[in-house]
Amino acid sequence: MTNFFSSNFKLGILGGGQLGKMMLYDTRKYDIQTYVLDPSQDAPCKIACDHFQQGNLMDYETVYNFGKKVDVLTFEIETVNLEALVQLEKEGKKVYPSSKTLEKIQNKGEQKLFYEENKIPTAAFTRFSNKAHLTEGITNNRIKLPFVWKSTQGGYDGKGVSIIRSGADLAKLPDTECIAEHLVDFKNELAVIVVRNPSGEIKTYPVVEMEFHPEANQVEYVICPARIDSKIAQKAVIIAEKVSKAFEHVGVLAVEMFQTQEDDILVNEVAPRPHNSGHYSIEASYTNQFEQHIRAILDLPLGATESKVGGIMVNLVGKEGHTGDVIYKNIEEIMKMKGVTPHIYGKKQTRPYRKMGHVTIIHENIDEARKIAEKVKNTIQVIS
Repeated sequence: MTNFFSSNFKLGILGGGQLGKMMLYDTRKYDIQTYVLDPSQDAPCKIACDHFQQGNLMDYETVYNFGKKVDVLTFEIETVNLEALVQLEKEGKKVYPSSKTLEKIQNKGEQKLFYEENKIPTAAFTRFSNKAHLTEGITNNRIKLPFVWKSTQGGYDGKGVSIIRSGADLAKLPDTECIAEHLVDFKNELAVIVVRNPSGEIKTYPVVEMEFHPEANQVEYVICPARIDSKIAQKAVIIAEKVSKAFEHVGVLAVEMFQTQEDDILVNEVAPRPHNSGHYSIEASYTNQFEQHIRAILDLPLGATESKVGGIMVNLVGKEGHTGDVIYKNIEEIMKMKGVTPHIYGKKQTRPYRKMGHVTIIHENIDEARKIAEKVKNTIQVIS
């Protein structure tokens, strides 16, 4: 077995944002040497990794040469050069999740086709090559208003996703390849974090419930455990495991889902990395999702995924009307509250709806935790 700890072993991470930073809490705990590549000189990861390199994640030579320096390569963002990963794997480098997995996930159109081919339940959709093609599809009744528009590439944190209800909404869309998805009438938006290592060991975290901001289309609250019937939760876990196995995924995979009015479970989309829906696990779980990702990609035994206590995560995002040097107003007030832990990501500049941090609330009673979460949300403000 490779000696990963206090040794010359090198773990490479493509992307230096907050997910990488939180992963580095655990590499430091285990004294695993880390290399990070990110385009920004001010990347949150810079303060915590052993070696930081500034560079373009979509540039073949940059990613390829970075990958040559390390023993195992992973990523905390999907927008990385796929061809470089393919070449590194050909030369025997371990890349987890693999380029094969990432290729099926990077493009949302390909991802949706993958669900259809593997008989994984998902909302009905139509793929369009550009805006003119989409407009023609509406004219010919191939797709009916209202629908969910998604850019096939580059979307994250609510960007690249819109609900189209009228011609005016359509006019605002960029001219890009997209999918038009049936608007699902759902009771709940759910997620399951699945973790799998190369040996095939697989574990799942409890089902979480997600509450979204109505305008920004990004998660405001993540509630664990989800306030749903145990049979529905079991159905969601079975589908999430099926998704992970179908992708032959290694590492942490976040599977986002809808619970329909008829209590069917539909897969919305996946993220092949630690995810916002698993942040609560830092305080609430026996093994948090970031440590679990590291265990998985190094083919180490997976940790316990059960919760020690109920947990809710509140996203801290930039307030509307504020752009510039960040100030966390009233953070001292929430720090006085029992069971409340703020996490600040280290981004110096705020802008409207930019993810700047999160707060975890733990409590034995999940309904009480939700009330505290509301209080936290209404107290702290991310301003400039």
